[in-house]
Order: sequence, then structure tokens, then C-alpha cells
Amino acid sequence: MAASRICGLDELEENKAVKVDIDGVSIALVKDSAGEVFAIGDTCTHGDISLSEGFVEGDTLECWAHGSQFSLRTGKPLTLPAYEPVPVYQVDLVDGDIYIDPAVTLAV
Repeated sequence: MAASRICGLDELEENKAVKVDIDGVSIALVKDSAGEVFAIGDTCTHGDISLSEGFVEGDTLECWAHGSQFSLRTGKPLTLPAYEPVPVYQVDLVDGDIYIDPAVTLAV
């Protein structure tokens, strides 16, 4: 599977998650206050809740329903009740555009 263009970097708001679906894979896309872009699995591992509806705080994304915070860099939960990580996807920036291949996850 090839990487898909998601949007332009300047189209993302800082510190806000956006849900994108690529070939049936739901991904939460976040641009932090430093301009770095992260892509993690959109479904909380504690329950079937969309993480993109949650809150970005520093380098974490918090599930709005149960409060688990997930690292944007590693996908690991930093607070309970979640204890399983979400996948983290490679983000490629090409000429100001964001590309993600949902088949390429980062090993952390």
C-alpha cells in the first residue's frame, strides 16, 4: 500500500486532533504547538471511543470518555484505565503536504 496524501500541513490546527480514515484504518492526526505532526490509532484501547474527539495536551492525546492519555510519540497509555498502546504511524511531509501509509507503523 502506498502513502496517501491527507492534507496540507497548514490545514491542520495546532493542538487539535482530526480523524482521518485511510483504507478502513482510523487515524488521529495531530499537529502540536511546535508544528510536529503525529498520527496514532484513533480508537482508545480501553473502549471503542474515538481519540480524535479528545484533548491534546503537550505530547499526549486524552480520551474524552475515560481520561486515558496516550503518548503521541509512542502510542503508549500514560494513565489508566487504558493499558494497551495504540499504533503509531509514520508521517511524511512532502512539499508541505502530509502523507501517511497505514501499513507502516513505527516500532517504539
